[in-house]
Order: sequence, then C-alpha cells, then structure tokens
Amino acid sequence: MTNPNRTASASAVVNDVPAAAATPRFWLLILLVAAADAISKAFAVAHLVPRHLPHPIIGDVVRFTLSYNPGAAFGMHLGPASRWIFAALSVVIVVVLIRATADLTRISRLAAFGVPVVVGGAIGNLLDRIRLRDGVVDFIDIGFGDVRFWTFNVADTAVTIGAGCLVIALWQLDKAQQQHAAAS
Repeated sequence: MTNPNRTASASAVVNDVPAAAATPRFWLLILLVAAADAISKAFAVAHLVPRHLPHPIIGDVVRFTLSYNPGAAFGMHLGPASRWIFAALSVVIVVVLIRATADLTRISRLAAFGVPVVVGGAIGNLLDRIRLRDGVVDFIDIGFGDVRFWTFNVADTAVTIGAGCLVIALWQLDKAQQQHAAAS
C-alpha cells in the first residue's frame, strides 16, 4: 500500500519546486561554462599560433590547433551573413530552451544540470560570433593521423554534454511515465 503523503501528482511536484532558471546554481553554472570557454579560447589565441599548426598534447591523438569557424557546427555556412544569422539563432534557441525545459528542470536533476551547461556553451560561442569577425575560436583537434574529427572548443563540448544530459533526462521521464501508466 502506498503512503498518500509520499505520493504526489507530477503537477504538484512541478509547482512546489522552482525551475532551474530560478536558482543561483543555474546561473553560476552558465557563468562557469562560459568563463571556462572564454579562458581556454584566450589561451588558444595567445599561444597556438600560427593558425592550423598542430600542437601535440597526447601524441597525434589529441592536438591543439587554432582555427576559426565563421559558420556553425561541422562547418555549416550560410554566406557572408552567417555570423549574424547564427548569433540570432543562438539567442532564440537559448530562450526557447530555458522556457521549454522549465518543468523538466524542476523534476530532473540531470536536466537541471544539462540546461545551464548547454546555455553556457551557447553563450560562449555567441560571444565569439559577436566580437570576432573571423568566427568562433576552435582548437581541440582529435583523431588519428589524417582521420580527424572537426576541430572544436570547450563550448561545443559543453553543448554536447548538456544535450546528452537532456536526452537521458527525457528518456528517464518517459520511462517513469510509462511505468506510472502501467501501474494505474
């Protein structure tokens, strides 16, 4: 038999807990990710010259190679206005993400971590788009010999990790809802 005091509807739980965006930890995490990205990019620009010259970190597998990406992920480019199109798109995505995941961040710690990590990464790359004519600073270069992944940065890593957290949180929520429906 379940204890009626321990069971609550999802809406009651959601209403009793603040969305992650309403907590200082959310904003601190965004700040930490954006700062780590900015500091690492400043280091790359200052020490990894000239552009496109690999600096081995772990043999040939992990190298730091300074490059600038005027487009978006994986080299996507929309012509001369790419910089501003992707900057505007970044702002829209951040706002939509924060609003769309408010309920999820109330009930999932993983989502409450993933959302600000994605937002911090998006802000890191957005700042580059706004201040650098050449594009977003990329420098992490992983691969074997001539088989390399796209060069990326700390912000890209944060977006990927945060998105992974959101996918897992959504999967866990769906699984819990299916179990609840089956038990009813």
